[in-house]
Amino acid sequence: MMKIAALSLLAGSAAAFAPTTNVVRSSALNAEKSTSLPFMNRPPLLDGSMAGDVGFDPLGLSNIDDVGIDLYWLREAEIKHCRLAMMAVTGMIWVELFGPAPGCEAATAKCQMDAFWQLWNSHPQYIGALFIFVMMAEAVSGIATTLGRESGDREPGYFGFGSQFSSDDMKAKEIANGRLAMWAAAGLLVQGCSNHMGGIEALGAAFGN
Repeated sequence: MMKIAALSLLAGSAAAFAPTTNVVRSSALNAEKSTSLPFMNRPPLLDGSMAGDVGFDPLGLSNIDDVGIDLYWLREAEIKHCRLAMMAVTGMIWVELFGPAPGCEAATAKCQMDAFWQLWNSHPQYIGALFIFVMMAEAVSGIATTLGRESGDREPGYFGFGSQFSSDDMKAKEIANGRLAMWAAAGLLVQGCSNHMGGIEALGAAFGN
């Protein structure tokens, strides 16, 4: 009887230290896959609750929380840059098609990078005023983001207006169009620096050739 009990104890101890390869492999297989990258697991914090969340985070940025940056900050930054990019692309195309805004007649170049330097050379005070405005806007945005993250009462990107666009459908459209606009703005700037052509002008040249 004592021998049977001893053997049972030894078997239990061995099982406790046995490798759990099968359990780990099973958990990995059962992990939910990313919608945007089906060959990768969905990041834990990207559960689809945010508008436009398709589980795309190959660098694992959503898991950063020990350097003062978390998912709230990242979402705020994405929405901000989405909105800026949409305005930037609209502005670039508008002035290329219809000319510069009143007071900015010196900026005649189709390429907006060249137009910027034309405006800098003729009216540097405009650029200085723009920088001051940007700093003030960043201060307001930073305070709102910090307080909102601490209290949990403010949704990222919300500043108290545009409530008619607060539906889930409109939020998803804002993110989708904003992400597209960020790529478009980057493309307009890079191609403007490389060939000094406006976006519409370069598009016409591409199809013309």
